[in-house]
Amino acid sequence: MLRHLLHYGIHFLVPILIALFFFKRDRVKVGLILLAGILLDVDHLLANPIFDPDRCSIGFHPLHSYVLIPFYLGLALWKRTRLLGLALVIHIIADVTDCLFLKF
Repeated sequence: MLRHLLHYGIHFLVPILIALFFFKRDRVKVGLILLAGILLDVDHLLANPIFDPDRCSIGFHPLHSYVLIPFYLGLALWKRTRLLGLALVIHIIADVTDCLFLKF
């Protein structure tokens, strides 16, 4: 249960908290953009089964590949794409956390 609370907490609570504390003037807009990072999971539709609770997304799904993760980090560093990059990095952190629970 802790695994799921942490995983989905990072997916949903962390973006909201970041928007509330760091982007007070535009908190709703920023919160929605950061929450949209969950759309990275669209690549789960390519898998069979679509959802497997015992599968680590990192390195399995195309948008969760080790090749793209540095790209997401780069997006977070460039001012014009910072929010998109942050949304994707938060998503990857949530999924890495989930994968760590699977290993231990």
